[in-house]
Amino acid sequence: MTDQTSPFRQLVFSGVQPTGNLHLGNYLGAIRKFVALQDEYDCIYCVVDLHSLTAQMVYDDLADQTRQITAAFLASGIDPKKHIVFNQSRVKQHAELAWIFNCVARIGWMNRMTQFKDKAGKDRENASLGLLAYPSLMAADILVYRATHVPVGEDQKQHLELTRDIAQKFNNDFSGRIADLGVGVEMQVGDETVNGFFPLTEPVIGGPAARIMSLRDGSKKMSKSDPSDLSRINLTDDADAISKKIKKAKTDPDALPSELAGLESRPEAKNLVGIYAGLADISKEDVLKAFGGQQFSTFKPALADLAVEKLAPVASEMRRIMADTAYVDAVLKDGGERAGALAEETMKTVRDIIGLVQD
Repeated sequence: MTDQTSPFRQLVFSGVQPTGNLHLGNYLGAIRKFVALQDEYDCIYCVVDLHSLTAQMVYDDLADQTRQITAAFLASGIDPKKHIVFNQSRVKQHAELAWIFNCVARIGWMNRMTQFKDKAGKDRENASLGLLAYPSLMAADILVYRATHVPVGEDQKQHLELTRDIAQKFNNDFSGRIADLGVGVEMQVGDETVNGFFPLTEPVIGGPAARIMSLRDGSKKMSKSDPSDLSRINLTDDADAISKKIKKAKTDPDALPSELAGLESRPEAKNLVGIYAGLADISKEDVLKAFGGQQFSTFKPALADLAVEKLAPVASEMRRIMADTAYVDAVLKDGGERAGALAEETMKTVRDIIGLVQD
């Protein structure tokens, strides 16, 4: 995953929006990966509350949702003392660097973002400027800590590529200033050598269950906004709810195949096999070796038992932590102070590079 020869300190950054209940897809696709990475890397994990404003501006419970994401981080095993857990809006340097990156990025780059096209729909003129500039703030989230790696799903990979484009343009535009100040490293960009201040952040993508689909429609991603609660397993669901949802999950009448190719035209079967693989931390091939040729009447109870075994303890711990608001707020405050110190160190140098007057 990493380049040990990189001149930049190896650092992982990622964030989760506080919009709605976290579900199985968030856990397998992101949070559990966060937990694994902390054993090997310095990690910064952020509840990106400013990003949530691009989904809707007015919330009744944004603070509570922020605390819920924090509780999920902690319940899953992220250590807030060894690493940093905080909410984005506490660290003002995110917004400051985002404005600078708004001036680095090109409108054409933003217009090509698939997520903007999907979320803005046909009425793009009515979309908020924040939705268009979302990837610029995401780049600032990452690069204000000069993070070298970001665990992302496939749907965010394009945004990370834009982060690299912004970093590269900044490095190119200010290469001379960076060299004069002695704050960068030599980087090869094509045939040209430039003095770079920001790393070209690498994605961390993969695992047997990187993308989890709806339990009611295998062609749609599992979503917090789906009106059917049966479409997802929430991280706060108890054992009975988890088991019920797995057993009611949509399937087809055929037995499970013995080979992966047999899942290609069967989205619901493919999804449930992927969920089992993710929960058991094995490959889909291994799941089919164990269950190939068997009916869903056999596979679903086994999957339900596994889901309860893996998720029920997390749900119980989440509920315990969420009941202690003072503790959650203390974690966010401590993380914000530590993150803010790192972010200000970066921004002091960025201001010098650009030529902004500061004390």
